[in-house]
Amino acid sequence: MNNGKSAGAITVSGKIEKLGMTTFQYGTHLLKTADKSYALKSASINFDNYLNREVTVKGKKVAGYPIDGGPELIDVSLIKL
Repeated sequence: MNNGKSAGAITVSGKIEKLGMTTFQYGTHLLKTADKSYALKSASINFDNYLNREVTVKGKKVAGYPIDGGPELIDVSLIKL
């Protein structure tokens, strides 16, 4: 079970998308790269402002993810266009 602790810093670039219907139930948006997807969450960033745009996000991988066959979860602290 996820205890909320971070698993390590990560910086990744890709396109922000709405989460939509998924088999996993975490994160609010997705970051899609050429070969991988990441679930995103943030207490301070409104990802809707970056929908369908190429961005670079910095944050921490959340320990205990992925679950239910979903992607890794990133707690985002910074986003850049």
